[in-house]
Amino acid sequence: MTKLTKSVDPPRRVAPSRGALMAVAALLATVTNAVTFMFPPLVPLMQAQFGLDVSASAWIFTAMTLGGGAGFVLLPRLADVLSDRTTALLSGAVLTVGALAPAIGNSYLTLLIGSALLGFGSSAQLLPLGFLRRHLPGDAVSTAVSVLIMATGSGTVAGMVGGGLTVKFLSLQSFFFILAAAMVATTVALVVVLPPSKPESSGKIGVPGTVWMLAWLTLILLALTQGLLWGTAALVLLLAGIAGGVAWVLVERRSSAAVFDVKVLKKPFVKPACFAAGMFGAVDAGFLLLVAYYTQTRTSAGYGLGVDALGTGLLMLPFALMMFIGGKAAEKAVAKGRKGSVLVVGATICAVGLAWLAVAHQDQWQYLVGAALVGAGSRVGYSGSFAVPQMVVPEHKAGMAAGMVGTLMAIGIAFGAALVTALLTVATVPGTSVPEAYLYAVGYVITLGFSLLVLLVTLVSRLRQRSNRGATRVKTHTRITPVKA
Repeated sequence: MTKLTKSVDPPRRVAPSRGALMAVAALLATVTNAVTFMFPPLVPLMQAQFGLDVSASAWIFTAMTLGGGAGFVLLPRLADVLSDRTTALLSGAVLTVGALAPAIGNSYLTLLIGSALLGFGSSAQLLPLGFLRRHLPGDAVSTAVSVLIMATGSGTVAGMVGGGLTVKFLSLQSFFFILAAAMVATTVALVVVLPPSKPESSGKIGVPGTVWMLAWLTLILLALTQGLLWGTAALVLLLAGIAGGVAWVLVERRSSAAVFDVKVLKKPFVKPACFAAGMFGAVDAGFLLLVAYYTQTRTSAGYGLGVDALGTGLLMLPFALMMFIGGKAAEKAVAKGRKGSVLVVGATICAVGLAWLAVAHQDQWQYLVGAALVGAGSRVGYSGSFAVPQMVVPEHKAGMAAGMVGTLMAIGIAFGAALVTALLTVATVPGTSVPEAYLYAVGYVITLGFSLLVLLVTLVSRLRQRSNRGATRVKTHTRITPVKA
């Protein structure tokens, strides 16, 4: 006699509310982008509070970008290997600790540690690209991307103004406590809304490769920022960093857990897009630091505007507001096959803004014009840089592609910050540690050069693509004519 048993289906997971999911995605994008853009206006204030020189204070910003580089590689991959919810909790914990470290320690060392942790955690801005793609139906993803673009702009605005507004009425230490509370609230919202889920992948995470990458990159950046002070020792660091980078590339090509999939770089326009992401990062870093230092320099130095961190943030506000414009249009242009045009347009607009600032940076209204142009160009450039790899990779590599571009952007930011910092230490006003006024014009010209490099690389890539298409057509239409006996 066969005993009948009632089969019990496993409980079905309740899908998260579409509105709630998009809301926490927007909240995460807003908060993490705000963290990134809060620091530049505050760097001169941190320099004064802890008695630092220009080189040491710039490392606050550089530590954040290096941490961001690691996060852009690891966090999207962790979301695949662990789960969206677990990764959100992890990134929230890192952000909270990053804010609490300088709040409790109140020293330059804890500020550096906190900056690196905040940079790592702020890379969670890429996580919505994964969990929205997994939990929302097809056409809703495009709507969600639009929300994220808007959230990125609002986060930039909040960062530019929020930090300066807080320290105007409260201490820097109180600012970090408030930041920690915001991170806790964001993490709780993510954990409540995101459903538990199984890992999407069982692959390896390239932690050793990521650590190695950051090690050789740090050596190069350290050599750039301390070159004038350390002399021969800085040259040794530079050579060691370059050698480490070359060895890293050779090892990564053969690694089963490589940080990046090198095959993706062989796709059309992916290399120029990745290079452009790095250069746009360098443009933004150079621009933000030059504006922050010049505008907060006291007029007793013979130049400067003598404003506080809030004043700097307000002058940079057009840069943040322009982040609302151009992103969606750039992504549509990429989808229509105009990949090179997007990068060219973004780089050209940035170049015009930087050329303006190179000759006109003595009055407040001049910064409003320059900031708007640089912001618009950067937004178009970033949208194109991130969209191009996404158009050529399968879904299971979407996180890796976003992390690859994000990491190169972070490297560019760190490089731009290091180069501008080194420039501002070349000559100082006699009897002070304040950079000479002419160095700012030189700095904008150098930053302009990053935009021109994007134009050059993109145009060369275009010519190669046309040449390859022409060669393909010749092969296709070539026929062997049989010879009659």
